[in-house]
Amino acid sequence: MSEKSPKGSYFLGKRLNKFFSGLESAYRFVLKFFKEVWFPPYEFREFIRQCYQIGYNSLPLISLTGFIVGIVFTNQSRPSLTEFGAASWLPALISIAVVRAMGPLVTALIAAGKVGSSIGAEIGSMKVTEQIDAMEVSATNPFKFLVVSRVLASTLMIPVLVMYTDFVALMGSFLSVNKNELVSLSTFFVQVFDALTFLDIISSLLKSLVFGFTIGIVGCYKGYNSTKGTEGVGKAANAAVVMAMFLIFIEELLSLQITNYFRQM
Repeated sequence: MSEKSPKGSYFLGKRLNKFFSGLESAYRFVLKFFKEVWFPPYEFREFIRQCYQIGYNSLPLISLTGFIVGIVFTNQSRPSLTEFGAASWLPALISIAVVRAMGPLVTALIAAGKVGSSIGAEIGSMKVTEQIDAMEVSATNPFKFLVVSRVLASTLMIPVLVMYTDFVALMGSFLSVNKNELVSLSTFFVQVFDALTFLDIISSLLKSLVFGFTIGIVGCYKGYNSTKGTEGVGKAANAAVVMAMFLIFIEELLSLQITNYFRQM
């Protein structure tokens, strides 16, 4: 036992050193982003292209997922409310659940899988094929062109996608409510908006901004620091998805605590 403990201590120290080195590297990467974002040149064309890639190209998957979420959650909630004679509360319940939590969280998780992996793989392939080094030689700032434009695009487009997901989910819920309770569209949305507060909408949008920034910065960081050829590109894409989802769940928990604090004031 005594012979193994120094070896175990060595590996533990090595893991801790790698962990804190990674934290320092991530901190420097984020700090560099906030330094670069304020100063020209501004890559407007690349920013618009990334907004199109992140926003428009994600619409089919977001639409299908949001619509299904609205229908499924409505059908799952109906028996419980009907048991207490509160089926008329269904639109209010769905609106609170979708706007406060389900819309932002579902959209962010889908974007982390689709957008985060795409950013990580794209930048990672450019890294291992030395295209980033070639950009530096040609007097182009690769960090501003590749990282800043993508992070800003994801930060802007994720809240837009969240609002779209909320709408699609509510429409799916309306179809289910209309079929079973015969509620009209105007009555449904009156109940939806009566249940929502200004804090619900603002907290959802602010949370979506944080989710978008997280997805963009994690994907860019993993891709920008990928190594070991094509194998490293795959690992970078996978790590971008896993890390982004992990951080999104933590941010969701923290935002819930902050929102509840303001709601109780």
